[in-house]
Amino acid sequence: MIYVVKNGDTLEGISRQTEVPVWKIVYDNQLSDRNVLVPGQALLLLMPGETGKLSGGRTVGGYAYPFVEPEILGQAFPALKELLVFSYGFTFEGNLVPPPQDDLWMVEAAWNNGAEPFMVLTPFSGGAFNNQLVKVLVEHKEIQEKLISQMLFTVRDRGYAGVDIDFEYVLPEDRIGYAEFVGEVRRVMNENGYRVSVAVAPKVSDSQKGLLVEGVDYAALGENADAVFLMTYEWGYTYGPPMAVAPLDKVRQVVDYAVTRVPPGKLILGIPNYGYDWALPYERGITRARTIGNVEAVEIAAQYGAVIEYAPIAQSPWYTYRQNGMEHVVWFEDVRSIEAKWNLAKEFGLSGAWYWNLMRPFRANWLLLS
Repeated sequence: MIYVVKNGDTLEGISRQTEVPVWKIVYDNQLSDRNVLVPGQALLLLMPGETGKLSGGRTVGGYAYPFVEPEILGQAFPALKELLVFSYGFTFEGNLVPPPQDDLWMVEAAWNNGAEPFMVLTPFSGGAFNNQLVKVLVEHKEIQEKLISQMLFTVRDRGYAGVDIDFEYVLPEDRIGYAEFVGEVRRVMNENGYRVSVAVAPKVSDSQKGLLVEGVDYAALGENADAVFLMTYEWGYTYGPPMAVAPLDKVRQVVDYAVTRVPPGKLILGIPNYGYDWALPYERGITRARTIGNVEAVEIAAQYGAVIEYAPIAQSPWYTYRQNGMEHVVWFEDVRSIEAKWNLAKEFGLSGAWYWNLMRPFRANWLLLS
């Protein structure tokens, strides 16, 4: 099912060896040039009409903004069970703020393709997470009631199946109040036939320090939500040193901890649908990595004659290349790293995985799952 390209390989040769038609390999892997393969590139090989069934019946979901290209979203739908529409916000007064673009087309597309759409609620202000919005919300019951009432009306009116709450940088003193707010949202939504999930930053212990994790109580949130989404990505990030976005050894540490605080059947693994391209040498506070898609990463490797390596511990592909005399390093995801993450979810009995995000093409991933 997964073939790693060797020096001298051609599509015709791989096709003869595996009996998978050339056109199918090109289509499934979104190859822009059928005459160019990259040593170390992982190809998904499926016969016509065949799918990978890697999800094994577990839930598959993904986040997308309303400005996602319908064609790219359509590539994911055969595998998707949930579509998380990003995002609704709220004001300090408790008024719900819809996304800048209309979201109704996504709700309709989800239902038409057998997926359940979820409204995502974030404390966004000025394009960034604002923990002062969270603070005011959790400390004032009347503001909570107003917001929850408007959320319930919108879920009904727009046709959502539920709500996903994604509050980041929650202050430590708001930890309990935040969990209680999630519980109140769940109570109201469940009474009306809707589900509630909550997204949490990756954490490996109760005592872990850091602005992302101190306000997040896995046990309390697990009790107060129907599902908990582990945001297990961004170890390699825009301003950080080059490394895998979701190294499997780091992801495993988070899951190891999470299952001691939340029933595994409530947990959803996070998988990144993107990679990063860093210019070297890396300088802290100066170097800014460029976000790229996983299909795009292979195209860059082909363009510059790179050889793709596979890190055995991180279980992630990477390579280096030179452009205009400058060295670059790229970390991204391929069908091997996706398979490794799904095997981890199965090992721990998690309910499935959601992707951040669906804005970039990755057809092989969806075919592998569906």
